[in-house]
Amino acid sequence: MAERTMEGGGAVGGGAGSWRSDEVVAWHARPAEAWRTYRMVAGMWIRSTLAYRVSFALDLLASLVVTFFDFVVILLMFGQVRGLGGFSFAEVALLYGASGTSFGLADLVMGRLPRLGRRVRDGSFDLFLLRPAPVLAQVAADRFALRRLGRVIQGLIVLVWGLLLLDGVVWTPLKVLLVPVMLVSGAVIFSALMVLGASALFWMQDAAEVTNAFTYGGNTLLQYPPTIFAQDLVRSVVYVVPLAFVNWLPALYLLDRPMPAGVPGWAAFASPVAALGCCAVAGVAWRAGLRAYRSTGS
Repeated sequence: MAERTMEGGGAVGGGAGSWRSDEVVAWHARPAEAWRTYRMVAGMWIRSTLAYRVSFALDLLASLVVTFFDFVVILLMFGQVRGLGGFSFAEVALLYGASGTSFGLADLVMGRLPRLGRRVRDGSFDLFLLRPAPVLAQVAADRFALRRLGRVIQGLIVLVWGLLLLDGVVWTPLKVLLVPVMLVSGAVIFSALMVLGASALFWMQDAAEVTNAFTYGGNTLLQYPPTIFAQDLVRSVVYVVPLAFVNWLPALYLLDRPMPAGVPGWAAFASPVAALGCCAVAGVAWRAGLRAYRSTGS
């Protein structure tokens, strides 16, 4: 158990008898303990959810149907045109399925983070700090919603459909391996962006919609071919907010299509590196947010 301290800087409540922020960060820094905490908290909510199996089944079905309506827009679009930005239906389905699956995994694991602002605003975030467990793991697993599996399932269905419909693609071992790497790396990138957005909520408690623009908005952006967007926008999601590494760049290699202007060919394999970079930035931002937290009334 961490010792108590009278230091006010970066502590819960900013006054006497509060936890030091460096100790909170130390708890966060232990991956094994973080995973154990996340598994225990999420497991508790999963058991609670599965206690009402019919209700869960209906929630999962509703989530699957609602998310499928996003793809209905693309189906209707291709009912009127043969291609979109030079991409066929199967190629757009590949982009949609890869982005949807990666975002669905991130939303399943980290989906509670955008709601952190309310806890910071009303002071209930203090409860996480008072427990001798990694804070980020507690916040991410709080009220774990198993129904979000519907988004993952829907994304996988469209992805497999797109892959089966692809014609003329020569599959090599490298391309086959790139598909799961793309999905996992994309999920990590989206998760890191969620942590980064949650970190901003320590200073701007009502900015959840702004941060959602880079996660939910980014997912919507990546569902469409990069050729229909301005080159400045494409470059910004490569070099500024690396969303293009979620599916655009790896998918262009899978489809034997050229990279956007100015982007080297090896960038198609750089998704894991981009994911690690996003995690590093998100980790720094999260620690800074914890140190800046002063609780309510301070």
